[in-house]
Amino acid sequence: MEAFLVSTGIVALAEIGDKTQLLALCLAARWRRPWPIVAGIFAATIVNHALAGAVGAWLASAVGPDAMRWILGLSFIAMAVWMLIPDKIDESCETPRGFGVFGATVIAFFLAEMGDKTQIATVALVAQFHAYASVVAGTTLGMMIANVPAVLLGDRLAHRLPVRLVHAVAALIFACLGVIALSGAVKL
Repeated sequence: MEAFLVSTGIVALAEIGDKTQLLALCLAARWRRPWPIVAGIFAATIVNHALAGAVGAWLASAVGPDAMRWILGLSFIAMAVWMLIPDKIDESCETPRGFGVFGATVIAFFLAEMGDKTQIATVALVAQFHAYASVVAGTTLGMMIANVPAVLLGDRLAHRLPVRLVHAVAALIFACLGVIALSGAVKL
């Protein structure tokens, strides 16, 4: 349960103001059809995070505990720093054409999530907790907690969130996870 709750919370916080949340806002503004967009976000996230979780599980089995402690500790600290750098959407809401709302959302979200903070966090969290299903379920739920309101409420919500504060809290959590991993307080 700990893996699920930590994964949900950290990804929900990390996703606030993230480029994929900005993409969700763009998709909602472009199509104004929230439910196919929400379904597309869910489908893309579950596949993306399942693959990231598989990488985390492989990494945990391929690397010894001492090396893993350093990799995870430094990765979480790097994530803490990365959380403090604001994201911007790379394109001006460009999405694949000819796939419909759902298909375009799946493709755009899957690609936007490649190498993103939440995907890297999923790899690290699975490697740390050794709980593939709990972490993937948690990170997926965290993505939905952050992105569904963005799709449903759009700009009205986006401009009222204290994004810097939310990112600072997420950075603090990542830093704490890094220090805990480096200290060896948690058996990996």
